[in-house]
Amino acid sequence: MSTAPVIRSDAPRSFAWGVFHERHPRLVQQVLDALPYGPAEREAVRRLLAESTTGVLEPLGAELPDAAQWAEWGEGLWGRPWGEAPFLWAESYFYRRLLDATGYFRPGAWQGVDPFAPFKNAELAGAAVDEELAALGGLEELPVARRAEALLSSALWGNRADLSFQITAESGGSTASSDLVADDSALLWAELERVRGGRVCVVADNAGRELLPDLVLIDHLLDVGLAAQVVLYVKPWPYYVSDATMADVLAAVERLRAASAKAARASGERLWRAMDSGVLVVRTHPFFCAPLPFHDLPADLRAEFTGAAMTILKGDLNYRRLVGDRLWPPTTLFSEAAGHFPSAVAALRTLKSDVIVGLEAGQLGRLDGSGTPWRTNGRHALVQVSLRP
Repeated sequence: MSTAPVIRSDAPRSFAWGVFHERHPRLVQQVLDALPYGPAEREAVRRLLAESTTGVLEPLGAELPDAAQWAEWGEGLWGRPWGEAPFLWAESYFYRRLLDATGYFRPGAWQGVDPFAPFKNAELAGAAVDEELAALGGLEELPVARRAEALLSSALWGNRADLSFQITAESGGSTASSDLVADDSALLWAELERVRGGRVCVVADNAGRELLPDLVLIDHLLDVGLAAQVVLYVKPWPYYVSDATMADVLAAVERLRAASAKAARASGERLWRAMDSGVLVVRTHPFFCAPLPFHDLPADLRAEFTGAAMTILKGDLNYRRLVGDRLWPPTTLFSEAAGHFPSAVAALRTLKSDVIVGLEAGQLGRLDGSGTPWRTNGRHALVQVSLRP
């Protein structure tokens, strides 16, 4: 087991500390502003915010169906300050508690209402999405290899507003190469070609504007025969503000099908037919909202990934769960940190947290000497691949 320190949020002014003391207060206010929650829900949300910044960890109410599971996950943590829990654990628990505070799991009018839906819907309906989808037509003129690179780049940078289909179409996929701290994209494509026609798993990250290029990339893998089947994994319920659920997948496919741009519309129709025929399967599992790293995959989910030709993990949270949310020496090999995963695995990640592996010493020195918070400001990204022996 790694001896790298587990990241916690009790160091003042650290990134993790800022998530609880700066980001979450803003998030809570946005949630309360976005939907007309009643006094009971509003008070519960405010109590949660106070508990998570100045109080101690309290377990879920015993009447909730997952109370026993969380009691087990939190053994040894209850009654301690939130900052003493692993950052990954505490952040996950915050979102579980936020759903409880807004009534998502409880009988009543707010049951099943996604507190983050207004943000997701507004992003998906935005005019910027129309421009990005229109730019898909430009990719059709590129050779297959360059089109593949452009689509991978779009999926990689999907949650960075100034990098989109339009930019990658113009550059042939070389967008912001100077901002890539690791680029195993050639290895990714070579491995997919080597195992051509297998089952590819994709573990989604965000909904809305980021999910669209993910889906278009999936369409490409199926359309050119690199995958015979794609299994897309989403969260079973709302999580981390914008994480994708099945409802978000359906909304994104419909957004493509309704696009005025011919290429986007055609992609949406192919995805619809792929879902209808079982070539594209959407699945979920409670573990995707667990406060645990992928080292602790349950047996049934591990078995699903074991048979995959490759698993593509999107986003920062999945990266943290893959390698472990620890202060690794950044020069630690990615294959060392991710080699436990039961299939070949590729991480597509925009950097938005402290954890990082797979860097070269000289590169690390340049980044640290830049005078910028390069690990957390979202301006850098990586494509890293670990193959099975």
